[in-house]
Amino acid sequence: MMQTGESLTALAEIVDTAALQVKATDQLSLNHSFTEKDAYEIQRISIDRRFERGEKLIGLKLGFTSYAKMEQMGVHDMIWGRLTDTMLFENGSTVDLSRFIHPRIEPEICFRISKTADREISRDEVLEYIDAIAPAMEIIDSRYQNFKFSLEDVIADNCSSAGLVVGEWQTPPEVLEDLKMTMSFDDEVVESGSSDDILGDPYLSVVNAIRLGLKYNEPLKAGHILMAGAATPAVFMKPETLVRTTVQNLGTVEVKS
Repeated sequence: MMQTGESLTALAEIVDTAALQVKATDQLSLNHSFTEKDAYEIQRISIDRRFERGEKLIGLKLGFTSYAKMEQMGVHDMIWGRLTDTMLFENGSTVDLSRFIHPRIEPEICFRISKTADREISRDEVLEYIDAIAPAMEIIDSRYQNFKFSLEDVIADNCSSAGLVVGEWQTPPEVLEDLKMTMSFDDEVVESGSSDDILGDPYLSVVNAIRLGLKYNEPLKAGHILMAGAATPAVFMKPETLVRTTVQNLGTVEVKS
């Protein structure tokens, strides 16, 4: 059932307030029926509230870039969310966990967009649209109780995006095949995977993010960044812990909690 603009605005206020007050809320879908299209509109309105408070759009993120995760969730496409400047932490900085409700962290690869995308592109064109790549980690923090949600819920909640830390930028290689990725807490490896776990080829994240951004009138622009999606499951963050991700050939990125 399509919701009215007024009702979507009210739902957007719920998730935005939960994030702002660092207080979990009930899943929207428990009391409201809304479509995937509605969910993206809720997300847009919610993030617009952040812009009104002075935040700036810096790029996009993809979710469900694991085919196994897509199958588990019963979906056939990736989901995406918006990144703002207040989400970005410097490499090696300390994150105050009190900013989050129940944060988890996951290893990723980040791209820097060099050319505004005004049309869909092919895999062969990706290197024309990016000028840098870096190891990265995303902090996700569902605004819902117990980190439980439906597909529509998570989209409305900006795909749980809450923070990101990006390593040193470098020239993108021609291919990103089978690069080992590990994430450690205080030098103990807690998750490991491969760049192949991101759509079989992380460069496909650029192709799909451009496609989805254009579909929902949020095109990737020159200077934006793109978080490609997680290579492993996310892990709950712990206080006073050094989290480090190493991506083979791309280097390391770390954050303290």
